[in-house]
Amino acid sequence: MLGAWRFGRLLDPYAELSRLRNEMNRLFTGSTHPFVQVYPAVNIWVDDQEAVITAELPGVNPEEIDISVLGESITLAGSRKQDVLKENETYHRKERNGSRFSRTLQLPFRIDAAGIEARYEKGILKVKAPRAAEDKPKKIAIKAA
Repeated sequence: MLGAWRFGRLLDPYAELSRLRNEMNRLFTGSTHPFVQVYPAVNIWVDDQEAVITAELPGVNPEEIDISVLGESITLAGSRKQDVLKENETYHRKERNGSRFSRTLQLPFRIDAAGIEARYEKGILKVKAPRAAEDKPKKIAIKAA
């Protein structure tokens, strides 16, 4: 049986797990609002040679973005300027903030900081972070006796 009866209602354990997951997400993002997202939103994919990170940074001047590396972590930081309202203008809706941001991402290997390449196009930052040579998989030759 998938659920249990309680007070005349069938309890769905999957709904309870979903609720628990949402509460844990809220706890670890530090937000009390269930729809607040971490900024900037990123995608990361890796292979044996490098990690590729894309970050959504619309309206951010590329000169305002800092990328730093320490071991297995890469930090994207910068600022987005606040919109300046003209006299007699007021916000009807304001969902985008102009403020500083910083996001540190943990990768599964150490990064070769000297080989990092970054491009910014149409509001998307793309960072290629090569794996440090000492962290690359090595094939070990087996000698016959």
